[in-house]
Amino acid sequence: MDQSFLIMLSNLLHLQNQLDPTTSILSDSSTSATSATPSSLLTSTSAAPLLFFTIASVLSYISTTRKPRSSPSPPPSPSTTSQYSVAAFRALSTERIWAMEAPLRDAQWRSMYGLSYPVFTTVVDKLKPYIAQSNLSLPSDYAVAMVLSRLSLGLSAKTVAKRYSLEPYLVSKITNMVTRLLSTKLYPEFIKIPAGRRRLQETTASFAEITSLPNICGAIDNTHIRLHSLPSNLPNPSIYTNSHGFRSIQLQVVADHKKIFWDVCVKAPGAFDDATHFRDSLLYNRLISGDIVWEKVVNVKGHPVRPYIVGDWCYPLLSFLLTPFSWNRTGNPAQNTFDEGLMKGRKVVEEAIGLLKGRWRILQDMNVGLNHAPQTIVACCVLHNLCQIAREPEPEVWKEPEESGGVARVLESENYYYNFGESLRQVLADDLYQRLSSR
Repeated sequence: MDQSFLIMLSNLLHLQNQLDPTTSILSDSSTSATSATPSSLLTSTSAAPLLFFTIASVLSYISTTRKPRSSPSPPPSPSTTSQYSVAAFRALSTERIWAMEAPLRDAQWRSMYGLSYPVFTTVVDKLKPYIAQSNLSLPSDYAVAMVLSRLSLGLSAKTVAKRYSLEPYLVSKITNMVTRLLSTKLYPEFIKIPAGRRRLQETTASFAEITSLPNICGAIDNTHIRLHSLPSNLPNPSIYTNSHGFRSIQLQVVADHKKIFWDVCVKAPGAFDDATHFRDSLLYNRLISGDIVWEKVVNVKGHPVRPYIVGDWCYPLLSFLLTPFSWNRTGNPAQNTFDEGLMKGRKVVEEAIGLLKGRWRILQDMNVGLNHAPQTIVACCVLHNLCQIAREPEPEVWKEPEESGGVARVLESENYYYNFGESLRQVLADDLYQRLSSR
């Protein structure tokens, strides 16, 4: 029973003493007592106790049944309740992270952000000057961490917003800003054609070990990035439906022996074929125009061989892009041997794409707006290269659908490059078959 109820009970007792005339009747003179009639005496001696006990019973019932009042507590602060809050992130990254053993620390960081803590700090340091110019209300490292968690886990803006106690529009805004910076400011530093003598020599020598073919400087391939949704007002949505039956945009990459991309292109919707996408790329136009000329030349049976890239039958055979003689080993022994070696080199880019999609799972189901999809894809390629350069542990490889494209036709404007590539391919096939047969 609380204090207020006891006070109320005391007041009622005092009131009862004032209302009950029994005490005064007993102490008055006999004349006062005999002047009262029995009925008036009954009323004066019983009404007050009845009133008292009635009120006391009601108050006692209320006192025992009501819930105790508690002062309203303020709503919990996101910074104290969410493990993804700025405060929690700060505590982990500045106080605990360097106290942890490196393998445990980096494993924890990879599970949340897709890369180890040292690589994460590298990304933050390179982006921080640009993020600072945007007057973002969040710390740079927190903003980058939030975007990396979205890219690596494939989360939607709404899910990330709930996790980080932010508004979805702000998550989208920060995602667009960080991916734009990655795809523009960091692209030239981490995605570069192997033009230097040392890097080119290392690349061609490594491919020669894999394929037994000389002067390969890269392998090209195309992959479909599934789109989660398309704008409702898109004029011709059917061009995004690919041969596998889902909507996508295409990513074309060229990778070296370390599965590092040295060229990236995102231009074509899903319904376009690989050759069309290739011809629309900056790389194709630079190679056709002679803007890219690798000086390293090797002599094979009196034939000068400059560095070239390799691709499957979905690409046109050109002087700088060699493809298999056939897709089902229907050539002669020399041609089949060449095809086998070439496909070993091409497997490098297949694995690179598998690692890309395995590490940055947003590429398995692109849940950003169509206008921002290309820069998000390129940003993931930049991050992929950072991880490969840093020799990050490779995740489980994403398995691509089987190739279903037909053999690429050669355009009339490409006849010169085709004829040169055809003779080059045959020379390389004869030389390879001769070398392997003589062992």
